[in-house]
Amino acid sequence: MTNAKQAGLTRLELRIMQVIWRRGSGTVSAVQEQLDPPLAYTTVQTMLNILERKGKLRRELQGRAYVYKAAVTEAKALGQGVRDLVDRMFGGSSEELVMSLLKSRQIDAKRLAQLTKRFAEESGGHEEP
Repeated sequence: MTNAKQAGLTRLELRIMQVIWRRGSGTVSAVQEQLDPPLAYTTVQTMLNILERKGKLRRELQGRAYVYKAAVTEAKALGQGVRDLVDRMFGGSSEELVMSLLKSRQIDAKRLAQLTKRFAEESGGHEEP
């Protein structure tokens, strides 16, 4: 069972997290200014507070405003999102995800072989199980 700290990000939460990852930190106003399409100040404030409660952000009071910083890296959030997708849509089978990508022609066997080679090179030749 997933707890709040492990829960994935909704599309809106991801948009907001991307602003924080890009900026490094930000107040509600600073995050709001970076969103396109724009969102209401109160919506951004609510979403930042939800992300803080989920453990995705930390906040610190500076003057009269909270400054939000990422508590998880973009890479970690991406990994959690992929695991969630595989669990929900493919019964936990990453092989079924790859087969779906091949069957839907979103990737071909040649490109998959190139990516496998690249992964082996980047991971020092150690493939993970």
